[in-house]
Amino acid sequence: MVGIETELSKVRMSNTPIELKGSSFTLSVVHIHDSRPAVIQQALEEKIAQAPAFLKHAPVVLNVASLEGAVNWQQIQQAVLATGLHVVGISGCKDASLKEEIQRAGLPLLNEGKEKVARESHVITPDPIPEPAPAVPPYAKARFIDTPVRSGQRIYAQNSDLIVASHVSAGAELIADGNIHIYGMMRGRALAGAQGNTDTHIFCTHLYAELVSVAGEYRLSDEIPADYYGKAVRLNLINGALFFQPLF
Repeated sequence: MVGIETELSKVRMSNTPIELKGSSFTLSVVHIHDSRPAVIQQALEEKIAQAPAFLKHAPVVLNVASLEGAVNWQQIQQAVLATGLHVVGISGCKDASLKEEIQRAGLPLLNEGKEKVARESHVITPDPIPEPAPAVPPYAKARFIDTPVRSGQRIYAQNSDLIVASHVSAGAELIADGNIHIYGMMRGRALAGAQGNTDTHIFCTHLYAELVSVAGEYRLSDEIPADYYGKAVRLNLINGALFFQPLF
């Protein structure tokens, strides 16, 4: 009887049409500062040409917080789609009419982190009440990988550092909200500070990477200085630009 009940349970589970689960994904956010479709398309095509393996046909979120005045949303959307990018959501939209256009286009409106909410004070005072500083999310224990990372694999360390004590093949991708450490041959892609933390670093003992990025600032393999290619390297941001220096 126990065996029959187990089999019936398996059948019921296999007949379930859908399963809803939570998950996390890292997406590129395109901040649009110009409402002219042709200008947007040209700028995106230039960016994609710089990193086709990373950006071609990539899913992206469009941030439209900088757009003001009349906006032809349909033309902007077509300009982005013409570059091959796949728009999965819109963020930063505050204009009511633009929100309606975006919703009619069938795209979700997203919030990037916590939005500041205006508050009314019932205390009569000549000085404004200061907003409390936003809470910094606690970092989790570093994610540790001690096996080779194969081509096609993507490893993400959410709210933590990522440590890889092995080799990383070409076509593999390492992503971390914190720092990335690679103690082996690095031939894939490494993206530290994925949520925009500009104080993060990449540490690598043998740098042959296809792409390295800190807080969105990236360099392709042919842009890595020759003095550091194949060497032990530390990367971080200085004045908004990627800076290479010897690890030892």
